Amino acid sequence: MKSVIVSVTNDLVTDNRVNRTCGVFASAGFKVILVGRKLPQSQVIDRPYECKRFQMVFKKGFLFYASYNLRLFFFLLFHKSELLYSNDLDTLLPNFLVSKIKRIPLIYDSHELFTEVPELQHSPLKKGVWIRIEKWIVPKLTYCITVNESIAKIFETKYKVRFNSIRNVPEKLIYKTNSELVAAELPINSFKVIVQGSGLNMDRGLEEAIEAILLLENVHLLIVGDGDVLPKAKKIVQDLSLENRVHFYGKRPYYELMQFTALADCGLAIDKATNKNHEFALPNKVFDYIQASTPIICMDLIEIKALVQKYNIGLVIPKVSPKEIALAIKTLQNDTSMLSTFRDNCKIAAEIEHWDNEKFKLEEIIEAIYPS
Repeated sequence: MKSVIVSVTNDLVTDNRVNRTCGVFASAGFKVILVGRKLPQSQVIDRPYECKRFQMVFKKGFLFYASYNLRLFFFLLFHKSELLYSNDLDTLLPNFLVSKIKRIPLIYDSHELFTEVPELQHSPLKKGVWIRIEKWIVPKLTYCITVNESIAKIFETKYKVRFNSIRNVPEKLIYKTNSELVAAELPINSFKVIVQGSGLNMDRGLEEAIEAILLLENVHLLIVGDGDVLPKAKKIVQDLSLENRVHFYGKRPYYELMQFTALADCGLAIDKATNKNHEFALPNKVFDYIQASTPIICMDLIEIKALVQKYNIGLVIPKVSPKEIALAIKTLQNDTSMLSTFRDNCKIAAEIEHWDNEKFKLEEIIEAIYPS
């Protein structure tokens, strides 16, 4: 049995793209080892393949990435494998070096335009380091993947290397809402809006979404997930005295996350176009909303707008502001016919936009490397 080591820098629990990737390898007959890190608040993980999580002294910043990459390098070097799979630029360097030392294939899966994330835009030194790593390694790679065609074209133009687009669509499942998951203070007849995911970070519109609740009646905002903007978001809620209408549920296992998503009347995907990474993004939450039959309110961004308009599953707003968000929510709240149409169209889209119709692209890459 051939072995593949799949590496990321997160704690594995909520990274569903990586879990699906590991499932494809397992189905192809590989022994799978998934490597990440363990945080103090990390949940127990139970997967049908081996998982290794490093406990790190440093939790963020340069020292974290330097120490993690060093540990990952030696782990990859001294563990048997016939294939390496690097998720995102922050794991690429050790994977590339070990692939050359061991002379084994490497697949690089870039989940975003890493060098364009908001967290690096005001840190030119850090951004410069990642750009140099990317420029040095990516042109030398053979098997590259990213999350949509727009980002694939950017990489291909920049590095003259073929990038396969494998979108982050979820598995097709039927989700049933569980009222016990929702706090008792939510009125049954209230209009519920959700923002969810593991990337609740800056420039994602969460602050404006909270402020929009002030402009609405009988609307509750459900925030399910984690990210660096949450402390600021909680302070806004406190300052505006919105504790009874804005609800934080924290990071949840995927099945619970989808139960919340299915309960909501609409979902927000309102990243700001402040950088190229957001401009061309196609967030996981959009496909989660589709699978949960939850109509979408999204920003006028290339990939998201195209998907929403293709299936007629939601409203597109011109800018991220409390007024525009509130107007879109109020439109859906007052127009039950429109809401019903969007929900029915989500069900149609869900029959198409799921992992079984996407994973063959990864299967083809595996077959090209190791023909069956």
